Amino acid sequence: MSPKRGDRAAPPAVDTEFEIRFAATEAVTGWEQLAKQAPTNLRRAYDAIRADPRAGSNPERQHRLKGSLGAADWKGAVLERWQYEVTSGGRIWYLIDDDERTAWITYAGTGHPKATG
Repeated sequence: MSPKRGDRAAPPAVDTEFEIRFAATEAVTGWEQLAKQAPTNLRRAYDAIRADPRAGSNPERQHRLKGSLGAADWKGAVLERWQYEVTSGGRIWYLIDDDERTAWITYAGTGHPKATG
């Protein structure tokens, strides 16, 4: 999705960092809701995912989803799906594309995704 006038400018990834991109328009909307509700926590999530989308240092917040939710098809490839818990209810779900060094945000929002029940 191309940025438009008035959109935030994201810094480019450097060294070993991953790019963070939106996979769906709904994720953009949810991201903005999280930015209004918990900007500090969202920034921590952004920095953590960008630095290491598979970090195991904080498994309560950042972990791979389990079972059938643990992977998803993205542009013909099966990618790992991870979650970052931004707040007690707020979540970011993302796919890790190692070839492109990109974390694709498939869900962002202030509540649990419907897929988790």
